[in-house]
Amino acid sequence: MTPHLYIITGASRGMGLAMAQQLLCAEHFVLCMSRHTNTALAQQAVQHSNQLVQWPFDLEQSVDAAGLLSQWLEGHAGTPFSSATLINNAGVMPRIAPVSASDPTDLARALRVGLEAPVLLTAAFLNATEAWNIPRKVLNISSGLGRRAMASQAGYCAAKAGLDHFTRCLALDEALKPQGAKVCSLAPGVIDTEMQDQLRGAVPADFPDQQGFIDLKEKGQLASPMGAASRVLAYLARPDFGNNPVGDVRD
Repeated sequence: MTPHLYIITGASRGMGLAMAQQLLCAEHFVLCMSRHTNTALAQQAVQHSNQLVQWPFDLEQSVDAAGLLSQWLEGHAGTPFSSATLINNAGVMPRIAPVSASDPTDLARALRVGLEAPVLLTAAFLNATEAWNIPRKVLNISSGLGRRAMASQAGYCAAKAGLDHFTRCLALDEALKPQGAKVCSLAPGVIDTEMQDQLRGAVPADFPDQQGFIDLKEKGQLASPMGAASRVLAYLARPDFGNNPVGDVRD
């Protein structure tokens, strides 16, 4: 059976890990790129013919990450994959504070991991697979905060808004090609992850919207990582995926 190739960033925890876990099967080959590998995921892969590769790589080194992906894909140009999909999931939330109180190094890291790395990885993926005569998709994991301004979240909001607009431009590029990739920047809903812990634990004086995130948790309105992953992967599998370059799982 010819496997489908899935490349996922930020797959060592949270929704990224949940997506990798749900994708692992004999019909899929899963390549994960995260700062750390995940032992449980590796153990799960043993049950599915080891169709898993985990690269421990810091996506802040975005140029090197794109080069590594390009080299790997070029080395697998003759591999009979049924389809190829890149899921840019990794993201970093900088310190929750006004821009005037932000640390430049912290802010730069968030923008590199959340925006620069997806742009470069997408370019590497599309270039290396351009001649592959198979369906290709790029799924960028966005956020409602890319579409809604919020105080003390400028870095994260800017990265996600940039990812949305990058995807709109990318869709125009790919639409001009005979076998262009289908692309979408997708908001996955509000998920119970470490980022939510950061938001609830922020200093109230620095973060005027803190109580709203506390309320989401207390009212049980946060999706689990596994539930969110299921909805995202279902959206990815929709026949109309890519018709709208910016979407929301709740649409």
